[in-house]
Amino acid sequence: MGHNRGVSDHVIPIYDPEDQRLGDYRALTDLALRTRFEQPHGLFIAEGKQVISRALRAGYRMRSMLIDAKRADQLADLAGDAPCYTAGPEILESVTGFHVHRGALASFHRKVLPEPAEILAGAKRLVILEGINNHTNIGAIFRVVAGLGFDGVLLAPGCADPLYRRSVRVSMGEVFAIPYTYLEPWPEGLKQVGEEGFTLIGLSPSSGAIGLGDLTEEDRRRPALMFGAEGPGLTAAALAACDRTVVIPMHAGVDSLNVAAATSVACWELSQPARAPRS
Repeated sequence: MGHNRGVSDHVIPIYDPEDQRLGDYRALTDLALRTRFEQPHGLFIAEGKQVISRALRAGYRMRSMLIDAKRADQLADLAGDAPCYTAGPEILESVTGFHVHRGALASFHRKVLPEPAEILAGAKRLVILEGINNHTNIGAIFRVVAGLGFDGVLLAPGCADPLYRRSVRVSMGEVFAIPYTYLEPWPEGLKQVGEEGFTLIGLSPSSGAIGLGDLTEEDRRRPALMFGAEGPGLTAAALAACDRTVVIPMHAGVDSLNVAAATSVACWELSQPARAPRS
């Protein structure tokens, strides 16, 4: 089959959904399968032209692309020297498990994650996450971190993968812009955060918590905001490691905010100058 004019020479039409070359894209809606497959094989999936472009600009190396054949003229050049597979909508859905309405998927090689010390040394403000295993929340938090001027994210083991397809999509590709890594051992590794001069601030409605707006100028100088899973919140061990425990005041009997919303409020507050002490 001849290629359309202007389309990369690496375009490869696919007619069989069982084609072994599409292994990176198989069953993308099966979270358990993808969790077992992607990180051990050192890859992740980006969806849509904007997110794929952001991954390329961030220096991630593409393994291959899989695109709707009808959009080959518009999208195939993104593949560069990587193989670009094209197929009809039925084959795309059969392989991936969903309707690929954005028209393009790409498989990328993961980068080696930095050591925590590297992130700590280069950051002024951090977010630390414990027990957050919802990919939508992870993606939203990374977008908040980028948008509100925080410099990195440290993850406890067991947090959802920031490079899982849903996390990447919800973050609008900001997971590529924010340095992150896993902090191990947990929670003992939190001691390293304090040793680098950060004030470890846990978000929790626990007894003794102060209002978020009451943090001092010193608390705001180099904050590391720590958030736990919705429901259980931060573990007792994580709270014990905190220098401050703060709460976002709620009204009308509302218990708390979604963790991504709470991250937005707290990051915005900690990016502002300290208020004058209350009388």
